[in-house]
Amino acid sequence: MKTLIQYGLVALGGALGAIMRYWLGGMIAARLGTSFPYGTFIINITGSFMIGLILTLITERITIHPYWRLFFPIGFVGAYTTFSTFEYETFKAIEEKNWFIGTLNVVGSVVIGFLVVWLGVILARKM
Repeated sequence: MKTLIQYGLVALGGALGAIMRYWLGGMIAARLGTSFPYGTFIINITGSFMIGLILTLITERITIHPYWRLFFPIGFVGAYTTFSTFEYETFKAIEEKNWFIGTLNVVGSVVIGFLVVWLGVILARKM
């Protein structure tokens, strides 16, 4: 049975991840524009790196209370990353006949996302 503390950790992590996503997405859009979904792309890439790094550290390198898995990968990264937004922005690009942007978003997010998860795992294992 889940405790109130477990739900609270997921909620707190989720709130912080959502706030970080909102702030960073706005800052990226203001600096880079919106001709390509840069904010969603960068957030997904950094979220992929964070989850690779942190999950590897807490499962292979350091011993911490298992509740941190609730706070960080489930709560924070779960709210921080933007997969549904990524899907919608890709759909809109394709719908608007902008095949290049749609394809670049999919290929870039999947390939670079995988590479940075791998990088995070490698980095964590070297620590």
